[in-house]
Amino acid sequence: MPNKNTGRYNVTQKYLMTRGQAINFPAKFFNANFKKNDVFGVVIDIPMSSDVLTTMVCFINGAANLYFNNGGEYTGASQRYRNLVQATHTLVANAGQLLPKCEKTNKFDLPVDRTSNIFLLTKGGIYKTEIKAGVLPAEEVEKRNVYVLYQRVLAELRSAQLKDDAEARKNR
Repeated sequence: MPNKNTGRYNVTQKYLMTRGQAINFPAKFFNANFKKNDVFGVVIDIPMSSDVLTTMVCFINGAANLYFNNGGEYTGASQRYRNLVQATHTLVANAGQLLPKCEKTNKFDLPVDRTSNIFLLTKGGIYKTEIKAGVLPAEEVEKRNVYVLYQRVLAELRSAQLKDDAEARKNR
């Protein structure tokens, strides 16, 4: 549960390390010739409840993983589910529209309260913006677009989790 005074989430060392590695993932691992401000990855801290913080990590190759503040994770689904790869690629390929609304950063604080952090990974550095809980104003088109796209990735990840769980039950 977030500390009532600070709105901060309790996190494990594993979560912090994995999140840090994702945010600082180098572009050289992709077979692409990225320009300085081409987005190759998107890392989004998503408060799920008052005590659950999820970080979704998405890359241009369609890889998408979830990491939870309690140290749990859901990884590898992109290797099995084409719809997830497509949704993830679409998110990352379109995330560049958000770049003008972001600030370049080298600080990767965890979100406070119900605010989501969005980090855009480029060869030229890491850029950040936030989405506050509640309704996104109509004039924030870029944030709305990226929000819709990352909700699609979350839905595909949830679908993959349900399929994996069903398969695991079947094989018991």
